[in-house]
Amino acid sequence: MAIKPSSAKQIESLAADLGSSSAATREAAVARLTVLGARAVQRLIALATSTAGAPTRAAAWRTLEAIGDRRALDPALAMLADAATDPIVGSAAIGVARVFLLGDRGAIAIDRLASVVLDRDRLAPLRVAALRALWPLGRSTIEPILSSLAGDPSPLMQEALLSSAALERDGSRQRADDPVASLTRAADESLPDDPAALRRALSRADDVPVSRLLRIVERVRDREASEPAASREEWTMARGAAHVALANRGSRIALYDLRESLERTASPLPVEFLAALSRVGDASCLEAIAGAHAKARNGWWRQHLADVFRTIVSREHLTRRHAVVRKIEKRWPGGVSKMANG
Repeated sequence: MAIKPSSAKQIESLAADLGSSSAATREAAVARLTVLGARAVQRLIALATSTAGAPTRAAAWRTLEAIGDRRALDPALAMLADAATDPIVGSAAIGVARVFLLGDRGAIAIDRLASVVLDRDRLAPLRVAALRALWPLGRSTIEPILSSLAGDPSPLMQEALLSSAALERDGSRQRADDPVASLTRAADESLPDDPAALRRALSRADDVPVSRLLRIVERVRDREASEPAASREEWTMARGAAHVALANRGSRIALYDLRESLERTASPLPVEFLAALSRVGDASCLEAIAGAHAKARNGWWRQHLADVFRTIVSREHLTRRHAVVRKIEKRWPGGVSKMANG
């Protein structure tokens, strides 16, 4: 895909932000580059495979995981083939490989991850990360790998195997409603008929790539629009659960939807939306929060919006001189003080 000059300039600026010492700046860049999607892939691959610092390259791989473009798979596999790969960078590259395990190139991704797991010369955290990426495939698929690990000398690997065995004993990986399988279907095929079942799966979404969680947010939003009022709220709650799952991963990839939801709503949103905003909301969310607070008539909703506003202002170290705060005060005189004081 051709990159317009304006997009190229923006991508370069955001790529530079991936090397920022500020975690908030890095995460904001990850989110914005993910939205740019395919246009940013080549630049991100170049950065991820460069000699930049490990945190910068890891951020590039995490962004590529979120985008889910197949062009990133071969570079990720090549990175994992290098025994000298930094474990932080390698773990992020594993996230890219995990996205494609169930696709038409799944076999090669599985083989490469298996080679990392079984290589006792690799650092244990990287080997364990590769094993955890493979685990959702099920014991029947990875049994040969597990058998080879039975006498592994790494305490960390043995701990990971014991944890996996415990999961099997309580049946959480063997039930028909396995969250990874359920959420993969919801993202790639179709949503379940029961929004409550989707919410339960989302509460156990640790092994699901953020790119799939984003697709679930978008699919549920479309479903809400077509539902009658009586059932729409259940789907809105499911979308909120998807936002919490993303927030638990520290991802700001779907902040745009949280902002738009606040701007559109005429009534309080489910508490999950507030929880997600509290965890990952940034300065870009404040105007939408202030607008919802200004038109709110429900006391509970107003109070919690003010709480979220204060949380974000504190986390982002914003003052009244910040451009967004000044804009809010100009549009809703006295609004900042009302929220600051609860």
